[in-house]
Amino acid sequence: MTSTAVVSSSQVLRRANAAAVLHTAWDGVPFTASDVIATTGLTRSTVLGLCDDLATSGWIIELADARSAGAYSKGRPARRYAFNAAAGYVVGVDAGWHRVTASVADLAGAEHGTAERVLSEQQTDPALRRTTVLATVEEALEHAGVSPEAVLVLVAGVPAPTDARGASPANHDFWTRMNPGLGDVLAHPGRTVVVENDANLAAVAEGAVGAGRGLTSFGVLLSGERFGSGLIVDGELLRGRTGGAGELRLLDLVEGVGGPEGLGYVARDMVREAVSAGTVPRDSALLRAGREGPDAEHVFAAALNGDAVATEIVARLADRLARVCAVIATMLDLERIVVAGAIAPASEPVVTQATTLLEEYTHPPFPTIVASELGADVVRTGALHRALALVRANPLSFTLPITTPPRQ
Repeated sequence: MTSTAVVSSSQVLRRANAAAVLHTAWDGVPFTASDVIATTGLTRSTVLGLCDDLATSGWIIELADARSAGAYSKGRPARRYAFNAAAGYVVGVDAGWHRVTASVADLAGAEHGTAERVLSEQQTDPALRRTTVLATVEEALEHAGVSPEAVLVLVAGVPAPTDARGASPANHDFWTRMNPGLGDVLAHPGRTVVVENDANLAAVAEGAVGAGRGLTSFGVLLSGERFGSGLIVDGELLRGRTGGAGELRLLDLVEGVGGPEGLGYVARDMVREAVSAGTVPRDSALLRAGREGPDAEHVFAAALNGDAVATEIVARLADRLARVCAVIATMLDLERIVVAGAIAPASEPVVTQATTLLEEYTHPPFPTIVASELGADVVRTGALHRALALVRANPLSFTLPITTPPRQ
């Protein structure tokens, strides 16, 4: 074996050992060399040397020794360390159809700044969308007091399928307008940028901190303007050839559904039809929803208060939702479908009825339908979790910037 190979092998081993030490430290609890030795089996001299290296590079910080901290009073005081959550930052973006939000979090997942901008249905110009997304990220960084150079990973969710490069199929006008080269727009030296389908990121969020936690096979259904699904099967996110595994254009072929329009869109459409037909009583709460008319939340609330028209609409929406969930859950043998997005917190009346109807459209063991508790933040939450996971999976591949703690 040549000396070059020996050096290379030694470097690889040291890097692997450093990563093991860093993973031990990641939960933020102060630790000593003895703690790391017990976890990794490395020698004391190796651990102390690696801790010095990690402290120099900024991944961990050295604390007051164990005697100063009151841990013990006899013998040589043990050196204590802790993970440096401010070593770098991640950004999660929800670049939705009508709303763009961005949050900045440290490496422990604590959020330090958020920004939001709204786009109307008429504002679909790709250049405007690129400018809006970038401005939202910059505003979030400013609120957090974090420089662009401190961002290790940025993950953005878009309402379009994406491939491994973050590109959306070019043969679909809506998808290209929703993802007009955002990966290039958000790029920055030293930063990893991932553009991902929004429903996939919603599934990441639900699996990490939501209604999918602890499950190995479940689906997340974004159900506002259009249905889109993120699918976790046997613990793995399904993507497909171009990232379109969760696209639901097949709903055009499903009896009683007829298209991918979501609960929010269909609820508004049903109310408009009822008003035009003159079947909405003058004293109905549906006619007191303001200039823009009732949205899905108004319909759900009115149904809970006994409004007859709203109750009928909820029943029709529940049947539609049950059919959609039956297709997804039966095809992939899923345990649960999570209805997610901004509409989710108000959708309980629809979800409850759809769960009962699902037993008519599926077979035992019956899947369940639940409403997400993550609300409008589900995609952004998933983006942050995905970004943190990318850092944690291979932290030493990142070069840390010189950072200062964020403003509190």
